[in-house]
Amino acid sequence: MTTRPLQPDADEPAQSALDLEAESFEAAYQRLEEVAQRLESGGLTLEQSVSLYEEGMRLAERCQALLGDVEQRIETLRQRANGVTQ
Repeated sequence: MTTRPLQPDADEPAQSALDLEAESFEAAYQRLEEVAQRLESGGLTLEQSVSLYEEGMRLAERCQALLGDVEQRIETLRQRANGVTQ
């Protein structure tokens, strides 16, 4: 896993959608925690805060999507175990 700087750099593009889609739940969640801690610690410019907030929202959406996929897989397994087919 690669780590990204906690403070966004104006010359550095935000995490791309392709990078985010390839990221595991654990990696996305860890980065989300880092972003939240950085935002809570303060000392950022308005632009840095907004950039981190946007990244955090993308990460939260990614985590939610991954959890939704897992919930669907579990429900499918549960239905199969109970003899219900889709």
